[in-house]
Parts: sequence; C-alpha cells; structure tokens
Amino acid sequence: MLTAAKNQFRVILLSLKYNIMREMTNRASFLTNVLFMVLNNATFLIQWQLLFHLKPEIGGYAFHEVMVLWGLAASTYGFSHILFQRAFQLPPLILQGKLDSFLVQPKNILLSVITSATNSSAIGDLIYGYLIIVIFRFSIPNLLLFTLFTILGGLIMAAFAVITGSFSFWLVRGDLLSDNLNNVIVNFGTYPDSIFKSGVRLLLYTIVPVGFVVYQPLHIILNFNLTALLGVIAFTLGICLLAFFLFYKGLKRYTSSNLMSARI
Repeated sequence: MLTAAKNQFRVILLSLKYNIMREMTNRASFLTNVLFMVLNNATFLIQWQLLFHLKPEIGGYAFHEVMVLWGLAASTYGFSHILFQRAFQLPPLILQGKLDSFLVQPKNILLSVITSATNSSAIGDLIYGYLIIVIFRFSIPNLLLFTLFTILGGLIMAAFAVITGSFSFWLVRGDLLSDNLNNVIVNFGTYPDSIFKSGVRLLLYTIVPVGFVVYQPLHIILNFNLTALLGVIAFTLGICLLAFFLFYKGLKRYTSSNLMSARI
C-alpha cells in the first residue's frame, strides 16, 4: 500500500511538471500571468491599509493579522489551483461526458482528472502568500505552520470542489451550484470571521469549510494550539475521504459521450 501511495505521489508530481511545462510554452505570457497576479493581490494591501488608517481595528483584527489572513487565502487558493485545477472544472467534464480518456488509464481516476491541468496565474497567488507571511509575521515556526496550512487548506479547497462538482452526476445544472459554493470560500475567506454573525460563522465552519481553510489556521499561527491543529488535520482527512466516496459513488451514474480523445 505504501508503494502504491508513493507511485501515485510520483504521478502527481509528474503531472504537475508537465502541466507547468505546457503553460511555459509561451514564457512571456506565463511570467506575465504570475507577475500580474502578485500585483493584483498587492492592490488589496493598499485598500486595507487605507481602511485601518480610518479605524485601528476591524472585528478585533489588527492590520498585520488581516494581512496574514489574506496571505493564507492567497496561498491555499494558489496551491489548490496549481496542483488540482481540474477539481474546479469537474462539472463540465461530467455533464459533457468527457471523463472517458481518464477511465481507461491504469491510475487513480479522480487524481488523474483533478491533476490534469494547472492554473499558471495561481503561482502568483502562492508567491504572494509567502511574501505576506515573510513581511508581516516571519519566524521559522510561523513559516512552517504557514506551509502546512497552505497544503491542508489547498487540499480542503480541492476536496470541497470535488464534492460540489460530483453533484453533477445527479443534478443537470450542478455546475451552477458548484461554482457558487466554491466562490463562497474565496469571497468569505478574505474577511475577518468576527465580522459575521454566529449563524453565518457556523455555516462557514460546516457547510462551506472556510473556517478550516483560513480562519482556524490564522488563529493557530497567532496563538498556537495543538488541539486546534489536530482538528484541522482531522477535518482535512475527513473531507478528502468524503470527496473520494462521492466521486466514485457518482461515477457509477456517469454516461459517456462516446468521443474519442486522448491525453498527452
């Protein structure tokens, strides 16, 4: 089993390598996408700085704490879209019957699908996240925690995208539901959780797991709590298992488009 996991991990790395090589066919475009994404994220830093000039704290958060929140949101988004871009494009593949080429491969079907593409601009998000943690909260323990939460948060985002995308096995317009729910994580994850009422906060820790992607990791970086850390790890494992279960459950209902295509 350990050998199989090792081989699958190697396949994921190879997929990432070739996806990035494909994106770098036009290096000027690739580098421009990365650079402009870093600059785009940096504009929000100016926006928050202006807000904190008007008010010393927002929802109990100081400026540097909101910046770390943004760094986590950017890095988790970047990690998930660099490695698992197709997780966020799952509904069209299901609804249009385009999973055929993945079904005949001697690899894990779900991992083959979600690692078959990358988003080059997401590299800029990942870089921006690390710039933020280095500038506003740098220490070796914080950097290690930030890296761990980037990976865990990215896995949660990808797993959640698979779960919502798998609804398309049962729903005709499951793509709309999937897109809206995935956008909730992105939109809510860049604002302090304390500004939301208790009902909304409960929703963000359950139905839409924003809390485990950015809020809880932020609290752990600011005030380390081993129990909370183990909770995030446990949640990550649980949602990943649920994603695999729902995808393969839905795959039994999949209808091929009978299109002949190949992955290169």
